[in-house]
Amino acid sequence: MKIALLGLLGLMLGALGGAALGIAVGLAWITIFNTTNLEGYSGMLVFLTFMPAVALIGGLGGALLFVVIAARDAEIAIEREPAHPRDT
Repeated sequence: MKIALLGLLGLMLGALGGAALGIAVGLAWITIFNTTNLEGYSGMLVFLTFMPAVALIGGLGGALLFVVIAARDAEIAIEREPAHPRDT
């Protein structure tokens, strides 16, 4: 359950970070390549092409990263032995 919830958290955080990165990449694209602003073409390019594409990649990457970290933590927790065994 912990792994699934961390996967969803990674998906959300990765999508938000990816969307912000997509906007930055899109703005850099229209600046570098002098994309025309006729009828809002450059805005549509940024918000309908770059932002969703990079948000999708970021969401999948974030989910995968969080799941791998959670799975490794779960494996390590199972293999741990108590530091001081109790003498009863």
